[in-house]
Amino acid sequence: MNIIVFGGDGFCGWPTALHLSNVGHDVVIVDNFSRRNIDNELGCESLTPIQPMRTRLSAWKECSRRNIDFIKLDLAVDYYQLIGVLCDVRPDAVIHFAEQRSAPYSMKSSCQKRYTVNNNVNATNNLLSAVVESGLDIHVVHLGTMGVYGYGSAGIKIPEGYLKIKIDSESGEQLENEILYPVKPGSIYHMTKTQDQLMFSFYNTNDGIRVTDLHQGIVWGTQTNETTMDERLINRFDYDGDYGTVLNRFLMQAAMKYPLTVHGTGGQARAFIHIQDTVKCIELALRSPPAHNDRVKIYNQMTEVYKVRDLAKLISEKFDVPVDYITNPRKEAAENELSVDNRLFLSEGLSPITLEHGLLQEVAGIARRYMDRCDISRIPCTSLWVNREQNEGLEPSVS
Repeated sequence: MNIIVFGGDGFCGWPTALHLSNVGHDVVIVDNFSRRNIDNELGCESLTPIQPMRTRLSAWKECSRRNIDFIKLDLAVDYYQLIGVLCDVRPDAVIHFAEQRSAPYSMKSSCQKRYTVNNNVNATNNLLSAVVESGLDIHVVHLGTMGVYGYGSAGIKIPEGYLKIKIDSESGEQLENEILYPVKPGSIYHMTKTQDQLMFSFYNTNDGIRVTDLHQGIVWGTQTNETTMDERLINRFDYDGDYGTVLNRFLMQAAMKYPLTVHGTGGQARAFIHIQDTVKCIELALRSPPAHNDRVKIYNQMTEVYKVRDLAKLISEKFDVPVDYITNPRKEAAENELSVDNRLFLSEGLSPITLEHGLLQEVAGIARRYMDRCDISRIPCTSLWVNREQNEGLEPSVS
């Protein structure tokens, strides 16, 4: 297949591009380096050293004997250039990672809120509109988030995208229907992902675009089979309070003997997935595209559910590091339960990676190897959902 990976320089996009190239697809990365620019804005780099794109791609060619092309383009802005790229490459599928992915960053100030909305919503609409205008039959695969559902199961297992409902009509007849599962975004970032859902539904119904939307859990781990092939291919390891995902942050903190920072009670239940399973799930989604005239295909891309305090206890015991319960910056319930249906990927052949001791040690080993690059002052989360005076009794979630 010819595949374009939008946002292919990022934490999930880079290993996905390498994996798809490695299994034989022709891959083009399109990126505007916004994540690298945000590093400059925040004054905090990846714990692992990320090479320039030219160096990354040269290293990949040396290791795999395969080419990945690169195009610098801002998906949210460069619309006519985007149409040209689609018509030149003529992709069978595009993978859409080109969105600002951090909930804390999206809540930092009005500046980051506006940027997240402008970038994420425009990027998705531009891509869908350009696919229509190109006249090409392109399968759009999007990396969404479990966070569109909110965090709570409402007494049921969260289905994969759609909810069966029954409504009493005026005549007293009971009508059955199926709707998108009701959304409950917990941040500006999550709100943009709920808008993505609506745009996919519209363009699918109105223009017949084939869309697969992957509602992903929190990613942990750093390396995949491909990124371990050469030091220059290493993936991002974000540990800061804005972009570091909770388990990776705990493992980095444990490596440095820094107390594990648990927000509030740690009773937040979250879905998790290893980065290697992320790239595998995307490959599986490409193998099973929706048929023409099918509705949007939605997968829950996750493998396990844990409460944050249970993760902290696990890491604390394995690495002999204390746990520090701190004030939660987010506006959310202190405790929740979460039950998720993920049968679609399991039926496609996914053999999930779980929180095994060896993999935890591997991530902690990477953290120890590069710990001299850590800026401890960047570990705490400084983004507040509301003013501290209004936030008493409320707890924030985990990126």
